[in-house]
Amino acid sequence: MPRKAVTESIADADAAQGGVAAVDRALSLMSVFTSSDHALSLRELAERTRLYKSTVLRLLASLEHAQWIQRLEDGRYALGPEVARLHGIYSASFSLERVVIPVLRELVATTGESAAYHVRQGDARLCLYRVDSPHPVRDHIRAGDLLPLDRGSGGRILTAFDDILGNAPGPDQELYRKIRSDGYFAAIGDRLSEVAGISAPVFSAAGTIAAAVTLTVPVHRYNPAHVTAVRRAASQLSSRVG
Repeated sequence: MPRKAVTESIADADAAQGGVAAVDRALSLMSVFTSSDHALSLRELAERTRLYKSTVLRLLASLEHAQWIQRLEDGRYALGPEVARLHGIYSASFSLERVVIPVLRELVATTGESAAYHVRQGDARLCLYRVDSPHPVRDHIRAGDLLPLDRGSGGRILTAFDDILGNAPGPDQELYRKIRSDGYFAAIGDRLSEVAGISAPVFSAAGTIAAAVTLTVPVHRYNPAHVTAVRRAASQLSSRVG
């Protein structure tokens, strides 16, 4: 009988409900590669996945056969050409709108407030996508509008997590340090006196800031409990966008 692992593997700790354990474990081998990894040894793969080396070797045999993994001359393992082939298909069919809008709609349904997706554009920020609150009283920013980087919760997030802007000397440096520490920014009247905002960062797969998810609220309806929903929405989008 196979030995029972003393420490639960990352695949078993987050197994797909109704899924196949062997598939979960094979995919966990793929997931432990990071952007800084050219190749990984058998020991590194076993340590990162918390699987026995014998199990890793069996999984690698199948992944190599399907060209998801390739074994290099030095004995280490790298991602294989099948990853590049599917990435090309994914890139050609990828629609940012199809990824972002459902998340914004869910955020609006949860909070009852307007949700937006902001990206940096030069020295400003662009409201790329927006889903309006069902309330008649709301702010009236539209997709395509340009807003300042140095005011408003979305602009503060894009600035704070930018490696250059967020660390540049200036009067707001302490604020940006706190934003990076907290992982979000909530403020009343930072851009307009009658509007409150809650924003959280969306990160690319490389770990850089890609966008800000922002909830805008009339001051009289501001609810700090909505921070959780905003951060959850940003987390859902992180690593799925470029």
